Amino acid sequence: MDMQFYVIGMGELLWDMLPDGKQLGGAPANFAYNAQQMGARGAILSAVGKDSLGDEICENIEKLNIDSLISKVDFPTGTVAVTLKDNGIPTYDIVENVAWDMIELSDAAKKELNKVDAICFGSLAQRNEVSRKAIEEAINYTTGNCLKVFDINLRQHFYTKEVIKKSLELCNVLKINDEELVILSDMFGWEGSDIEKCQFLIDHYKLEMLALTCGENGSYLFTTDEHSYLETPKVEVADTVGAGDSFTGVMIIGKLQNKRLSEIHQMAVNVSAFVCTKKGATPFYEIDRICDKINC
Repeated sequence: MDMQFYVIGMGELLWDMLPDGKQLGGAPANFAYNAQQMGARGAILSAVGKDSLGDEICENIEKLNIDSLISKVDFPTGTVAVTLKDNGIPTYDIVENVAWDMIELSDAAKKELNKVDAICFGSLAQRNEVSRKAIEEAINYTTGNCLKVFDINLRQHFYTKEVIKKSLELCNVLKINDEELVILSDMFGWEGSDIEKCQFLIDHYKLEMLALTCGENGSYLFTTDEHSYLETPKVEVADTVGAGDSFTGVMIIGKLQNKRLSEIHQMAVNVSAFVCTKKGATPFYEIDRICDKINC
């Protein structure tokens, strides 16, 4: 890479309480980690509690070499009980009124936001008004050239039509899965095929790129004038935690590098498949060796 891009994941930061023990979790941290694995400088903007779980998160972020824009607040560090189905697909029980519901922008964070090449945010961290306002404010501190990535990430009942609509207006890159597309189609009254809906979203919200992932049924990348479809590689799945976040992180760095859409898509698919073969959301990998492990 000729230059090092700078990306921030903003939102929930927590412990995934998996059957085999706790793992660092939250889509923004997973996004930042995978972007960093691609050679970028990754940072996480969130909040943890003034407790031992919060201290452990900060230690883990440091070990992963992710820059910290993490504040400590008077709420407990977030946790999520994760149950894995037989096919490795997780279900979540997300604790409310925790630290990442109370994100506020520090002066240091505001300065960093003006420098970033991409920021990724979702709907989950906007379930509380405090963090929702912080995310909207953060977007306003970025420059016009910044990729503003909305990874919808619908969880339980923690989303509203108003939050989704506002976030679609704030972003210029959208990541959505097939199940979320069905929910939003019902919510907004979108009609047509999945491809037609994605093209509508590109046109209506003036998006630079849209990713539609369909689990084992493949994935699509769309821009204003082309789209790519790839099948999902067949791998032995350990769990799918963080697979979508890895797709997003790799996709964004590929776009920042001005790679061809087909190349961006292939890298994102390969890394996402590799992450599924490992437990947890942040396995180490070298992008040049991914294709040696996946049947590309």
